[in-house]
Amino acid sequence: MISRQDDDALVVSAGAAELFRYVHRPSTPAFEGPKPYLHPVRTLAGDVVTGFRPHDHRWHKGVQMTATDVSGQNFWGGVTYVRDEGYVVLPNVGAMRHQNFTTSGTGDELRIGERLSWFTEAGQHWVEEARELTVRDVEAETWALEFATTLTNLRQEPLVFGSPTTNGRELAGYTGFFWRGPRSFTGGEVIGADGGTGQEMMGRPAGWLAFVGRHDEVDRSSTLLFVDHPENKNTHWFVRSTPFAAVNPSFAFFDTVDVAPGEALRLRYRLVVANGEWDRERLESYVEEHPW
Repeated sequence: MISRQDDDALVVSAGAAELFRYVHRPSTPAFEGPKPYLHPVRTLAGDVVTGFRPHDHRWHKGVQMTATDVSGQNFWGGVTYVRDEGYVVLPNVGAMRHQNFTTSGTGDELRIGERLSWFTEAGQHWVEEARELTVRDVEAETWALEFATTLTNLRQEPLVFGSPTTNGRELAGYTGFFWRGPRSFTGGEVIGADGGTGQEMMGRPAGWLAFVGRHDEVDRSSTLLFVDHPENKNTHWFVRSTPFAAVNPSFAFFDTVDVAPGEALRLRYRLVVANGEWDRERLESYVEEHPW
């Protein structure tokens, strides 16, 4: 496992295969909520499984950790959903600023620690984040990214994390760890734990959820498996196959989450990137063989 870093990004590879590019100092327009992101993310076969700045949502960039509503501030980017008004443009789009990296690990595992600061559009420092990305379980056709974050409230009053659904929009509870797929994945297959499939997984809790998509140009498919950590509280899935491919284990889908001054919110997820089209049996077997 190797990594290389320049002023703007860190690239992680396993052997000759480049797994992802983590852009920690992006040149992002302020309206799109500047923040670190992973793109491109690739399978071991070299296929790209992330979308970047699509025309329908310019603020969707590969894989990101973000929040749609933090006490009225929008760290997601773009428009904000306001109860009884719909989506509107507000002067509330914040940004996340990279502070530093630490890296460690063995040949089979790479751990990247990062510190970030969340600032509102008005320049107020509300959140200090400690983030950890661990690349592990590189096998013949798969590799895994474990993502952990600790969000500490720096304000003198509670931070209230919400979503468009907590503000009145039905089944739009997206916030948190978010993946946007490539356009060719539109119409892909959604498979959830406990027998769930497709759009019926929207707003449901489940231990894991997978998305199977097909690539343009090459005769191949890829599978992304998202695994929720048992200690995460009240996760409900935001997932779409149409009009675009997206998966988000939302931590504030139906209910807001309050974080008291000086306290922290801790979240942890696993993203498995696999060659080929996996069925439910293979997904269940992988989850069983790779427990938390």
